[in-house]
Amino acid sequence: MSRSRPAFLFGLLSILWGSAFVAISAGLEHFPPVLFAAFRYDIAGLLMLGYAAYAAENWLPRGRREWYAVAVGAVFLIAGYHAFLFVGQRHTTAAAAAILVSLSPVLTTGFSRVLFPADALSSAGLGGVVLGLLGVAIIAQPDPGDLFATDVVATILVFLAATAFALGSVLVRRIDAPIEIETMEAWSMLGGALVMHGASLAIREPIDPSAWTAPEAIGALAYLACAASAVGFLLYFELLERLGAVEINMVSYVAPIVAAVVGWLYLDEAIEPATAVGFACIATGFLLVKREAIRRAIASVGR
Repeated sequence: MSRSRPAFLFGLLSILWGSAFVAISAGLEHFPPVLFAAFRYDIAGLLMLGYAAYAAENWLPRGRREWYAVAVGAVFLIAGYHAFLFVGQRHTTAAAAAILVSLSPVLTTGFSRVLFPADALSSAGLGGVVLGLLGVAIIAQPDPGDLFATDVVATILVFLAATAFALGSVLVRRIDAPIEIETMEAWSMLGGALVMHGASLAIREPIDPSAWTAPEAIGALAYLACAASAVGFLLYFELLERLGAVEINMVSYVAPIVAAVVGWLYLDEAIEPATAVGFACIATGFLLVKREAIRRAIASVGR
């Protein structure tokens, strides 16, 4: 079981995170988007804080640098990413959203090149970034005569979600705080939820009280908070330790396939040819950007 465990956990995480996009679409039928995302991380943050108190040596961040890392995580990795994603996903399919989010590892490399000059991109790596952005354009299919069409704006918002996550990841790396990942995740979730509650109040999002009695709404919220977030991140922590960062990024490219299948079965969402072509461009861009790391990972498995 020891050898098959990472593969099993990888598959389970892909299912949890891929189907999460479908749960978001289902929940958005009942909850306003930013408030829905805030509720998700109210619950997930408390669950993760409980786990941090159990598993981490220091469950409370210590010092200015650790709190600074938490603040960046809260604003970019949780609030920025999920607010843009949930608002954008109101007018796009679960599969398209998952595909656009899979651009994050490519964008992370681009931001890393800007903030860490030592991480210079080769010509092939730069081509991978451009190819990933081309994939976004193919999915959006903007009409020059109507650049602010609802579906185009939705695609841009989900792209901004991926951008926020990528930038936040690089900024956290730049801070390089000696904080345990469980503690970082727990307090970032709670801080991000607080930021999203503030944003929801600022834009005066209404909530229909009937959402709290709708089984689909409660089921979607529970699944996102408990399964996709709390359990999903625990799986992520273990896989990150067992496999490494490059291999775990591959979840981003399995999750859209899960989202497409579950979205078709549960929400009757069809996959347009342009969406599939865009996914191929983004995935190829990732392979170009990470080709050396992937080669090293394959070589280490062979040894």
